[in-house]
Amino acid sequence: MDMEDSSPCSSSSSPAPAADFVDYLGPDTSATVFTMLHHPADLARASAVSRSWRQFVIDNQFSKLQCLRACPEVSTFTQVDVTTTTSRTLARRDQDTATSADDKLHRDHRVYMHLSHGLLTPYKPRDCIIHCIGASSTDNFPDETIENTLEPVDRLESNRPSYWSSGGQRDPATAECLIYRLQADLCLIQEIKLQPFKAFFQHGDPIYSPKSIRVQMGYPRSPLRPEALVCDENEGQLIDDRNYVWTYTSPEFPMLQENVLQSFKLPHPVLCIGGVVKVELLGRVQKQAIDGLYYICISHVQIVGKALSRDLGVVPRGNGLVLNYYLDPRTCGVPRSESSRDNGRSRWQGLASRIWHSGTARGIGGLNQTLLSRLFGGPLRLVVVVDESEGEEEDDLP
Repeated sequence: MDMEDSSPCSSSSSPAPAADFVDYLGPDTSATVFTMLHHPADLARASAVSRSWRQFVIDNQFSKLQCLRACPEVSTFTQVDVTTTTSRTLARRDQDTATSADDKLHRDHRVYMHLSHGLLTPYKPRDCIIHCIGASSTDNFPDETIENTLEPVDRLESNRPSYWSSGGQRDPATAECLIYRLQADLCLIQEIKLQPFKAFFQHGDPIYSPKSIRVQMGYPRSPLRPEALVCDENEGQLIDDRNYVWTYTSPEFPMLQENVLQSFKLPHPVLCIGGVVKVELLGRVQKQAIDGLYYICISHVQIVGKALSRDLGVVPRGNGLVLNYYLDPRTCGVPRSESSRDNGRSRWQGLASRIWHSGTARGIGGLNQTLLSRLFGGPLRLVVVVDESEGEEEDDLP
């Protein structure tokens, strides 16, 4: 027996070669594995394993890819910016002075991670309307204003009817529309609910339903002024399509001639980019006996889904649309509603901040294999090399 081979020093001085997971599989296979992470929390954990993993996630824009998979409407954004309370022009100034494409990738990654959390986490659907913008016509304003459609009943406690009525038309094919402002610039919409009005005060209790409805979603070309929205003193001035860019148009849904809240589910949840929804009322069925004209009357409308964080906003710029991250929600343009106050700044931001700023997360040690196991469903027999450079300050979003 060779004495050198049996030396304990010889076995201890030749450790198994270490290999980074990404280097071991190569960029193409690694990218395939990372694209299988469908939840933003998994991607956040992966980017916390090591600096090389974080850079790989950022360089390949996996956070943006998650958003695009969830909602193809995300492709509408041409740019990502960040705005602070103290300077609303900070994002543009940074854009002008930044010379590194890597800086832009880091910024995009952080903002799209926040967006993907909003798109992919479970939620309880609720009505997202916060304001009425206006109606294409109103027969008797303000008694039959669009604002009545926000009431969930067609009779108030005083037994007074609550509904919106269009103007009368001789042509039953004449369309109408109702336009609403949602609780946030970005809302994930899955369903439209609409109830035709039954005129219980007319002979035969006629129901003034449209033949069908269609929905458009989009953003205003310029900020909506509060004084231009419909109110008791003002019928609204913002109906013209030239005021908006519509990024989504739904299929046409036929309506029943029934005085019930009817539900129309979209083919898939749609990201309303800009917080404006137009409900098109197509065709008329019921003629009013007293004047021989066709009317459409609606007692209640709901735009059902989820309002995303008010930290994210939409800003038209030139011929494109900017996805803006507001470090302080007070700088965004949508009024905060009661329903959006409950959670304050999202729990996701707290989790992301703890992961990104935690020294424990940056030091790998035994945490590396634990994360690998949880991310990929079982233990991996690879030794991951840790990037040992420490103390580098990272400018992550809070």
